[in-house]
Amino acid sequence: MPTLPVKSILPPAWNVPEEIKARLGDSAGRQRAMLAEEHLLLVLHAPPGPDNDHRDARFFWRDAAGKWSAAGVSGSGILSLKNHLAEFADRLDKLEARFQAADTASEYFELLQSIAPIHRTVRHMHTALQNARELLPNDREVISLRDRAGELEREAELLHTDTKNGMDYTVARRSEELAGRSHEMMLSAHRLNLLAALFFPIATASSIFGMNLRHGLDQDNFEIFIMVLIFSLGIGGILMLLINRKS
Repeated sequence: MPTLPVKSILPPAWNVPEEIKARLGDSAGRQRAMLAEEHLLLVLHAPPGPDNDHRDARFFWRDAAGKWSAAGVSGSGILSLKNHLAEFADRLDKLEARFQAADTASEYFELLQSIAPIHRTVRHMHTALQNARELLPNDREVISLRDRAGELEREAELLHTDTKNGMDYTVARRSEELAGRSHEMMLSAHRLNLLAALFFPIATASSIFGMNLRHGLDQDNFEIFIMVLIFSLGIGGILMLLINRKS
């Protein structure tokens, strides 16, 4: 009974060995490299967006004669694969510019959300190109592309780390500023409490002796006034010392 050809998601014009087609499913799946009969197929992903859970696949095929073809990206031959890497380099440059302009924690957080999927995609792309380099150890173009992918992965990793550090520093700086302001407010409240403790007995005595009652102290007697004032200040000073000691 004849074997039916394997249904493939690759371009129909590509004469890719059936062994490679059989390893592909209905979707592209993860980024990887496959070799059969001197044919190399690279399954890579386009640069993702921050809210893009779906990964758009791009296929790069190197036939047994060393000729490259691509699907899903501009350019022809090996230039298409270089253009693919250039897109990631351009995206990282734009993210770097956003990092330089970021100043608030929210800006750093939004930037992290954009960097994280790029970082993951570049890391897996580098792994796929490293596998391709191991499958074709003498292909200088694959080696060069593998090295370029490694540089992009390092750039993405450093940018991700710097952005996270920037966000952590901004949050810590804001917390320190808030703590300083809270301390200043606490000192102000403490001074007000001391002043209130000092003058509370005087205000109390003034209220008591200012009532319309005959108590013998409502005559013109300056000595009694001085005694009451000194006594009230003494009581206020004691209260102030007690409050300051507890604080």
